[in-house]
Amino acid sequence: MEIVIIGLGRIGRTILKSLSGEGHTVTIIDEDKPKVESLIEKYDCLGVIGNGASMEIQKEAGVKHADLVIALTRSDEHNILACLVAKKIGAKNTVARVRNPDYRQQIAAMKDELGIAMVVNPERETANEIFNIINLPSVAQIEHFAKGKVSLVEIVVEKGCNLIGETLITLGKRISSKVLICAVQRGSEVIIPSGNFKIEEGDKIHFTSEAKGLGDFLSEVNLVKSPLKNIMIVGGGRVGYYLADALSKKKYAVKLIEGNRTLAEELAEQLPRVTVICGDGAQHELLIEEGIEAMDAFVALTDIDEENMIVSMFANKKNVKKTITQIKSEELYDMLDELNIKNTVSPKHIVASRVTSYIRALVNSRGSNVLTLYQLVNNKVEALEFLAKKQCHFYDKPLKELKIKKNCLIACIIRKNEVIIPNGDDCIKLGDNVVVVTTHKNFDDLTDVFE
Repeated sequence: MEIVIIGLGRIGRTILKSLSGEGHTVTIIDEDKPKVESLIEKYDCLGVIGNGASMEIQKEAGVKHADLVIALTRSDEHNILACLVAKKIGAKNTVARVRNPDYRQQIAAMKDELGIAMVVNPERETANEIFNIINLPSVAQIEHFAKGKVSLVEIVVEKGCNLIGETLITLGKRISSKVLICAVQRGSEVIIPSGNFKIEEGDKIHFTSEAKGLGDFLSEVNLVKSPLKNIMIVGGGRVGYYLADALSKKKYAVKLIEGNRTLAEELAEQLPRVTVICGDGAQHELLIEEGIEAMDAFVALTDIDEENMIVSMFANKKNVKKTITQIKSEELYDMLDELNIKNTVSPKHIVASRVTSYIRALVNSRGSNVLTLYQLVNNKVEALEFLAKKQCHFYDKPLKELKIKKNCLIACIIRKNEVIIPNGDDCIKLGDNVVVVTTHKNFDDLTDVFE
């Protein structure tokens, strides 16, 4: 595919990195000459320096022949205009980053007129992910396949969890719930486990489960936690606003701390169900005064990663049940485990995953079989849902007899309305949906999984 990326901030660079090596022809546009030149050297892409909403610049970048234009500058209006220009020139599809809550309904009503196929809002997407983590306190992250029938869940193996010391073989014999552990993060290492893999305290485990059976498994391994009610948020930016709004509408008791007085006053007016405090959320005395020790969940959403880490560590020290930390810099990820920071969110990774999934869907219309894609463990692992739509040599054969590539796992098979968590005796049939977890990149067909 021919793809043009306009705007090379954190999200633009993350999407460019995600697309590198996938065989696309990528052209980048930005007014920052050194940034464009640096990225051209680092990745196999073309570059144009200039205003991405300019028709002349877009023509120079070959937008007329583009399959997809992705506008990701800091300005919503600039992104909308860039998409309008791109469609006028001849681009087949456009994606726009639109962050302002005031534009939400307008964009939804005018997507076709504006020529925008998909709108991404990093702050809203991040808030939604945090909301899901709070709403399901036993899990660190949850994604869905097969229209919600299958869950891909991340949990942290904490002290007292019945998984500690079990191998996958002994676990399969001991528990009745049908789950398949398909990826484990241990420190900075990512493992696609075999049957003899032994689970340790602190492991981050990704497993597939039939959605309706998830609660049974969590109960069996002693990971069911009481619902969270009292939530403290530090940082009243857009993520904080979206999150506080969603939580307060679901009857959570929300306390939001914001240091900027003008913004705090605006938030107090916009969020009548939320207690808004004007103060420095990095001050431990203020956190204690506002009752951090009585909180069920603490969410650090300031614009400074290091500040988020420090206040999250303080929340952990005060035994808050669930701490969620926004981290934007990849350089910090390797130290998070040692600092006991377990639940993290990254706006750029969330949006990059959504856009990459959309691109795979576009490729799907041209022959790829990827229906759904999620990127896990800081993009080190991909979970893909394929449709078994053409006859292949590996159909109707037990999985144990097939040669599956190293670091690949058949995590789930969906056959009509039946969810199969597979063992070696199960097989793939024509028409199945198949979920695969792998550390390999750029798979676009089920045949890529097999030797």
